[in-house]
Amino acid sequence: EQHAISMIAGITQNGGKPIFATHSTFYQRAYDQIEQELCINRCPATMIVTHASVLGHTNVTHVGLLDMALLGNIPGLTYLAPTNKEEYMAMLDWSIEQRQGPVAIRVPWHGVFHTSELVDTDYSQVQYRVTQRGNQVAILALGGFYQLGESVAALLEERTDIRPTLINPRFITGLDAETLASLEEGHDLVVTLEDGILSGGFGSKIAQFYGTSPIKVLCKGFGMDIPVSYSPAALMERDRLTKEQIVEDITGLLDR
Repeated sequence: EQHAISMIAGITQNGGKPIFATHSTFYQRAYDQIEQELCINRCPATMIVTHASVLGHTNVTHVGLLDMALLGNIPGLTYLAPTNKEEYMAMLDWSIEQRQGPVAIRVPWHGVFHTSELVDTDYSQVQYRVTQRGNQVAILALGGFYQLGESVAALLEERTDIRPTLINPRFITGLDAETLASLEEGHDLVVTLEDGILSGGFGSKIAQFYGTSPIKVLCKGFGMDIPVSYSPAALMERDRLTKEQIVEDITGLLDR
């Protein structure tokens, strides 16, 4: 992995557009090369991150839950989280053509989903996509957890008559400050859903953004205490990531 990252950095310096793909856990071995060789030099290479999910490898040595905390905090890297096939292909096409710097794409691992809507073709600026406008509660459902976000939104509306705002963040790195600031009007609670560890992950950035705001933030993801081996369904239930548990936690916060 270290040699592969160094090689694609060199290829970009000679005008090539390399694509490197491997499991999320293996990028940990090349952290220094990604930061020092790709990102500092703004090499426009593409990294495909596979098995990055609770549904990836179900053991602690190959767990696919650490990548967002690792890669999501490297300056100069654009880390994207598509939610369906069309979005993934658009991000891949853009990453191959762009010249601004290295791009990583987190392949959704919860099945192949499709959309009939037009997807964006330019990801040079951090911009979240609001897919459902509501009030009181906003759900930011990242990457492979977007479909979980849809289920949570539907169940919350069914049980409480609250129609939440639903957002596809698309970007693991960077913040869409304009969209986040707009949620302070008409919303009491922002919920983040991520298929990764909470510590240093996507939700922690959102919570930091709202640190001085009266708006509440509920971050839903996985704890650091990952078992040696696990059942994905059992781990999601343990960390209260079923749609029923998430709605219970949302309504519990709203009642306070």
